[in-house]
Amino acid sequence: MSLSRRELLNTATQIATLAAWPGAAAADDYPSRPIRLVIPYTAGAAGDQIGRPWADRIAPLLGPVYVENIGGAGGAIGSAAVAQSAPDGYSLLLGNGSTQVMIPLSSAQPAYDGIRDFRAIYRLITSTLAFSVHPALPVKDLRELIIFARANPGKLSYGTPGVGTGNHLVGEMLRMQSGLAADFIHVPYRGMGPATNDLVSGQISSVIAVVSSQILQLHFAGKLRLIAVTSDRRLNGAPDIPTVIEQGMPDLRYAGWFGLFAPKATPDTIVERIAAATRTAMADPKLQESYRSQGLEPDVDSGPDRFQRLVEDELARLAPIVKAIGLKRD
Repeated sequence: MSLSRRELLNTATQIATLAAWPGAAAADDYPSRPIRLVIPYTAGAAGDQIGRPWADRIAPLLGPVYVENIGGAGGAIGSAAVAQSAPDGYSLLLGNGSTQVMIPLSSAQPAYDGIRDFRAIYRLITSTLAFSVHPALPVKDLRELIIFARANPGKLSYGTPGVGTGNHLVGEMLRMQSGLAADFIHVPYRGMGPATNDLVSGQISSVIAVVSSQILQLHFAGKLRLIAVTSDRRLNGAPDIPTVIEQGMPDLRYAGWFGLFAPKATPDTIVERIAAATRTAMADPKLQESYRSQGLEPDVDSGPDRFQRLVEDELARLAPIVKAIGLKRD
């Protein structure tokens, strides 16, 4: 059956529109210019120690990658910036459980949806959180922390990179399980860098932070004290720190992760290309050691489908917990 003139014109217009879409032609020669990796936290925090080594190692495989720190709102501002970027593979997000799961779950009006607005590419590392206190605080474990908080109502505070982050979730779970109520006050920051600085200077009494080389160095230097980690096992790099399980609070277990995400409409060929290059980079023993020295475990066999399922499973698992706690962001 022949097409009418109007139908031919409509078809030609549709073809021209598809050809003009940036992703249509860009997928074949990707990458042809530098890639931007957005780390949604202030400079110097754990995100830099994960994203920047990846950017350095991936450059020989994909070309130049420049890192942009866009901190604020626990990671929501930088994440929203990537969600709204062109889906052409040139704007990537170093996301984690907070940005992709906790923030969308706990926000009354989220600026983005972790599933609807993003594609998972590759999980780079798994991480753990640590309860850290100022060395002047007379506590050496979670039991003593709870006792101190009850004996000094309103005087104990804990810093996190923002409301609705995984760090905040763990803090609220401790409050709920120990009955601390108003005796353990949450102080949200724009990132863990400023929070850690305030802990070291004595402006706040504790933080719940992702374990990083900076945190470990400060612990070993006596500038802060790590009293518990949320992992199943003690850290190889700091075997003196007991887990929350050993301290009788297994419900505080929290396995964190960081990985690469792209805007949802990014073409399959580009996502697969980034994932394949990242898998090659992650096989480098030097990159693996750089992560392990920070208390992080590299993922050498991730991929888009597996990582996407992990994010979806986390959403399903944590949604009822967030609801029960009543964790809400503005």
